[in-house]
Amino acid sequence: MLRKLIVNADDFGLTPGVSRGILAAHRHGIVTSSTVLVTGDVEKPLLAEARDQGLKLGLHVNFTLGKPLTHGGSLVGSEGRFVRDARRATARAEPRDVEREVDAQIERFLSLVGQPPTHLDSHHHVALYAPVREAFLRAAGRLGVPVRSEDERARAEARALRLPTPDHFFGGSGPAAYWSLARTLTHLATLPPGVSEFMTHPGFFDEALSFSRYGRQRETEMVGLGTSAARAAAHALGLTLCDFASL
Repeated sequence: MLRKLIVNADDFGLTPGVSRGILAAHRHGIVTSSTVLVTGDVEKPLLAEARDQGLKLGLHVNFTLGKPLTHGGSLVGSEGRFVRDARRATARAEPRDVEREVDAQIERFLSLVGQPPTHLDSHHHVALYAPVREAFLRAAGRLGVPVRSEDERARAEARALRLPTPDHFFGGSGPAAYWSLARTLTHLATLPPGVSEFMTHPGFFDEALSFSRYGRQRETEMVGLGTSAARAAAHALGLTLCDFASL
């Protein structure tokens, strides 16, 4: 059985440095796909560069960073911003507010990118929790696009709705950088049969990223994912690098 690999770089649009890093990792490394944070100030020239490079773009559904596009009171704390913790954010969220916000983020994506997203995933895995989970899956069904599945339960739910999703998921973002070159090479060498997704966070550190707990770690991921070493290893192992359109 073939071993196919989607390498998705989350957070396009988080900061200019992150977006430029993702573009570089696609040009020089093994990144095949990215997801856009449309709730921030995404730079249109960088989106145009992504399209020119052929980088496939999905939607990074967000309920935990910055401000919503809508005015749903259940989605925000006292300062009018999303609640940072995914479990707390979803526990207080009203389904109607969630539906409106997901729809608004899709419309914003269409306006920015000029075409539908290739797939849906979510910031801080917020789409694992109700009521975001239900709205997320309904939106994917309406759009007819694949979704990320971080675990077996999520995978089973997606497939019960006939939504395409990868067979395997790998990735993390703790205190230390996740996709070091050593870890990337190890995972490539042991990739299981079927379609796998690597959730990744490459990027160039810039001043706008100083707020983030996962800031300079992104430059380590640039080495692990965005250089010729990873690309050469994938080729030598006979892996097929692809994007969500392959599902």
